[in-house]
Amino acid sequence: MPENSAPHLWITNTRPVTHAHVRLFCLPYAGGGASVFHTWKTAFPMTIQVCPIQLPGREDRLCEQPFRHLPPLLAALAQAFSPYLEKPFALFGHSMGALIAFELARYLRRTFGIHPVHLFVAGFDAPHITRTHKPVHTLPEPEFIEKLQTLKGTPEEVLAHDELMRLLLPTLRADFALCETYDYSDDAPLNCPLTVFGGLEDKNTSPVHLRTWNKHTTCACAVDMLPGSHFFLRENRNKILDIIAFNLS
Repeated sequence: MPENSAPHLWITNTRPVTHAHVRLFCLPYAGGGASVFHTWKTAFPMTIQVCPIQLPGREDRLCEQPFRHLPPLLAALAQAFSPYLEKPFALFGHSMGALIAFELARYLRRTFGIHPVHLFVAGFDAPHITRTHKPVHTLPEPEFIEKLQTLKGTPEEVLAHDELMRLLLPTLRADFALCETYDYSDDAPLNCPLTVFGGLEDKNTSPVHLRTWNKHTTCACAVDMLPGSHFFLRENRNKILDIIAFNLS
């Protein structure tokens, strides 16, 4: 197994899992790391094991090359996941993480013939929707940083720290490239329920496009619109966790 596919690099969890009957793999937004889900580990019943995913190029993997395209990332994730697939699992992803979670579910079905018991996606229009906005990952640095400021996902003190931004910019550009070079291909819908979370003030998504996620499952598809902009995940943490726990209980 290649070193960067070692499961311990990708899946971070320290909580005892003696009574867990389902694993919840959590994938972050662009620029985010596993620490986004740190407080989730103790917020669920012991029957749910939270497994935050640490992608290369951030936090304790900052020195690794981030992925700029989705297909090789899916292959690496599937290899890292393989020791963890002996029990039921669910996937959660926010924004970029939602796209990765969706395509990972399809990849695992093709590769291992398995599927999640539930797919949770947040802050991302249905993947078959054509995106027409100007690419962000190719913007000159001043415009790129200005775009980051409008999204409000990167703290202002980080944006103002030149040395830190020099370290983070390659990963942020790679994450945007991963989403903006994504090429959707038709496939059979997933055989698992789907829950979609959206922000009522999120200008990056459309309620109409969020509802069309139902195209991608043969099971129920619920759409929960919550207060907040693109990073509504923060202010609605408890509500989102309650919905996830209810669906996995």
